Amino acid sequence: MEENDLRKKIIEQMTVDYSNALEKNFDLAKQFIRITKDGKVDILFKDELGGKEQILLYLIGKLYAKEAGFTATEDVGNKELLQQLGIPKGSLLPWLKELRDKGKIKQVKKERYKHHVMPINLVEKTLKSIERKVKNSV
Repeated sequence: MEENDLRKKIIEQMTVDYSNALEKNFDLAKQFIRITKDGKVDILFKDELGGKEQILLYLIGKLYAKEAGFTATEDVGNKELLQQLGIPKGSLLPWLKELRDKGKIKQVKKERYKHHVMPINLVEKTLKSIERKVKNSV
């Protein structure tokens, strides 16, 4: 009986559902991101954002692109980030490492390449942080 009560309490009070994180943050995300039908992500306000914020927004955009069916996966390789964001490799790699070290992105291995992904549970926090930065710079 006590185990059942604890189970019920855990389910009711501690369980988190991140599956609706993209829907919940849709209006916030569309302020900063546009997605092409081939799964690429366009970042708005590039001039007001640093490279790390652009990387974070690109990874969030890939989550939306995957959800829309424009791409098969939400992970992004270094080559795609270099090409799409126009960030020099000498800046991109240290920024990616810093974002990984701070737990803001995760790295996944695809064959012999490293790809990056935004954990779904960090989408809202990341978007709100970027929103504050953009508002303060305008």
